[in-house]
Amino acid sequence: MTTDELAAALHACAAGLYPLEAGVGLLIAHGTFLHRSDFTGRFIQHGTSITDGITQMAAIEWEAAVTALGRGELPCSGGERRVLLLSASLADGIPVDLRDAATGLDPRNACLVIKAVAHAAGLSSDCRQPDGSSQGRER
Repeated sequence: MTTDELAAALHACAAGLYPLEAGVGLLIAHGTFLHRSDFTGRFIQHGTSITDGITQMAAIEWEAAVTALGRGELPCSGGERRVLLLSASLADGIPVDLRDAATGLDPRNACLVIKAVAHAAGLSSDCRQPDGSSQGRER
């Protein structure tokens, strides 16, 4: 399975569950983990949809990945570690120290996280509701 096919299969499996879509989307947008065989071969399960027998589906074993990260079995840079932890928290509810994770992000990854959190909340990346209205007072 190519990286693009794997990304599509992850999106297909997460479809309709905003927090899961957000976590998967963040991990994919980060651009590192789907290119790492030590991640994809160990923490991603894939197969074919039982509904239509055609659609490729894939799921990340978030808890196993975070556990391996904590044990030093999944070497990562500081930014990669933060993105993986934040993705796992959004997708699977795994607790993360937001203060540590957010303050160490570079601008690109910080923007990806902001968009992912907005998506998890059912908002567009500019924090608008699906009907186009905004929440709170605009400045």
